[in-house]
Amino acid sequence: MTSSFEPVETIAGDAASGLLLLCDHASNALPAEYGSLGLPLGELGRHIGYDIGAARVTRALAARFGAPAVMTRYSRLLIDPNRGADDPTLVMRLSDGALVPGNARADAAEIARRIERFHRPYHAAIDAALDRTLAQGIVPLVFSVHSFTPVWRGVQRPWHVTVLWDKDPRVAQPLIAHFRRDPALIVGDNEPYDGCLEGDTLYQHATMRGLPHALIELRQDLVGSEAGALGWAARVGDALVPLLADPAVRRIEHHGSRAGP
Repeated sequence: MTSSFEPVETIAGDAASGLLLLCDHASNALPAEYGSLGLPLGELGRHIGYDIGAARVTRALAARFGAPAVMTRYSRLLIDPNRGADDPTLVMRLSDGALVPGNARADAAEIARRIERFHRPYHAAIDAALDRTLAQGIVPLVFSVHSFTPVWRGVQRPWHVTVLWDKDPRVAQPLIAHFRRDPALIVGDNEPYDGCLEGDTLYQHATMRGLPHALIELRQDLVGSEAGALGWAARVGDALVPLLADPAVRRIEHHGSRAGP
């Protein structure tokens, strides 16, 4: 028997805001039947369980702009929504040194079950939000909020904020330029990951539709507290204001992708 666990949270907003917010790794929750995936509960509170601070930043941005948002309600360890359904890292058996016992025997049938129950509803909710906005003749800026751990495999990551993108520069390059105007910030361009990933959320919903988009990564020690998250939401919001007002940004353009044709 399965629970009535809801995999997706949507925040209602005005399509006229011109913004759709996404948070792929908003939560570290798990449905009751999966327990803790065999992990000590403390592991789920680490970055392997979710993007610390990202949900709070997303909610603050949604409130500021009156914009809709789509967020997951489940841990990325159950299934990673920011991967294509055929990606080998969709269900992780080992994450940053932590073995995930509840994933060790996840066969093809179990992965298909998780796709159907958790992965697919998230992407369907994004498609529905975009379809509603485009049906009103509004081209939305699709903005995905993530966070990254300050240390990876013993190496300190210096960036305060980074922007990930593939081939479409309309949102990413102005954001990077905006943050770099602050000499106190170390700003990454496709760091600590490359924004070119075929099948990821923005590839599926923005690149393939020709919509303006970017993914922001915020360092978790900067957004882990309420004050830190709200402060960074204000900074990010200030950077988005001119982009949302620019008709050259807010239009459908197919720039192609380094990840595919």
